[in-house]
Amino acid sequence: MGLPFMSDPYATLRLAEALIARPSITPNDGGCLPLIAQRLTPLGFVCEAMDSGPAEARVSNLWAIRRCGRTDAKVLVFAGHTDVVPTGDLAAWTSDPFVPTHRDGHLFGRGASDMKTSLAAMVVACEEFLAQTPQPNIDIAFLLTSDEEGPARDGTVVVCEALRQRGQRLDWCIVGEPTSVERTGDMIKNGRRGTMSGRLTVKGIQGHIAYPQLAKNPIHMAAPALAALAAEVWDAGNDHFPPTSWQVSNIHGGTGASNVIPGTVVIDFNFRFSTESTPEGLQSRVLNLLAANGLHAGADFDLTWTVGGLPFLTPLGTLVTAVQQAIADETGITTQLSTTGGTSDGRFIAAVCPEVIELGPPNATIHKINECVRVADIEPLTHIYHRTLALLSAQG
Repeated sequence: MGLPFMSDPYATLRLAEALIARPSITPNDGGCLPLIAQRLTPLGFVCEAMDSGPAEARVSNLWAIRRCGRTDAKVLVFAGHTDVVPTGDLAAWTSDPFVPTHRDGHLFGRGASDMKTSLAAMVVACEEFLAQTPQPNIDIAFLLTSDEEGPARDGTVVVCEALRQRGQRLDWCIVGEPTSVERTGDMIKNGRRGTMSGRLTVKGIQGHIAYPQLAKNPIHMAAPALAALAAEVWDAGNDHFPPTSWQVSNIHGGTGASNVIPGTVVIDFNFRFSTESTPEGLQSRVLNLLAANGLHAGADFDLTWTVGGLPFLTPLGTLVTAVQQAIADETGITTQLSTTGGTSDGRFIAAVCPEVIELGPPNATIHKINECVRVADIEPLTHIYHRTLALLSAQG
């Protein structure tokens, strides 16, 4: 599908540089959203700040929509986040992480891959598309936040709930997460696993290590149960998801002294679960395994749960087909569908939008020192977003 693209091949690069130059460590937006709104407003987008959270950690959110005038128009949403993770040791960076820098055909800076390049590509794709198709058959929207890399309590989830209460229709959503592996477009995420964390506090009796008969070691108490939990096969996965996994992330116990039996041990763990399991089912099985290994709720342990997100899946349909076609037309790649990796704000959007996928540049350097993106991967991403807009608009 040949599309006449605009003549400026550096528009996305320049906007990505401008976004990287704005320090925006969670939950600080650093002025990125006003810059994006400034670009969207002349295109006919109505931009609405939907900030949330306490004053000391205020989260910036932007909902922007351009309506085509049809009451029955379908809505394509571009979603993403302006916040980035902390830089780490500044001395370890070859260049300032908030000064966009070019070396060896790469653009360096915090957020270059995750995900300011995607945001720039989305904006420029809309500029190009609307210049060529000023009266599209679809509504186009942006849902952006500065609270994705952090707690994610006052960002996308808040905006989605507000949109649900308004009755705002959402049909398709593209999240700009860096999903590619070697080249832009070689992998997209059409779903994500659920995430659920648990904190297990096993209660013993503190004492002198030379007199174990006068104490009760909670680490020893927990050990058989931990071995059973680690060995458990939670499910076999399915055609779309790998098997559910259970992993310990932290263990805290002891006073720091080598001659004291601790009074408690705290074990943090996490499930990444497929659609074959549910939070309730996994919680019940954990309790059963603890009981089978000698631990009794209340008397021997306390357990708290946090469900970070449910799994979601977008099967083959209008959006996946359009994105696959756009990638093939632009790059010649037959893209791979995947549900691996961590969580994203797609888990919140999937609750109000039936078709959600994630597509962005290669992710090899995300969250790392010297995060970067190949310059050669930037423009194809813009064109893929543009082609997807055109394909969906053509279907009306």
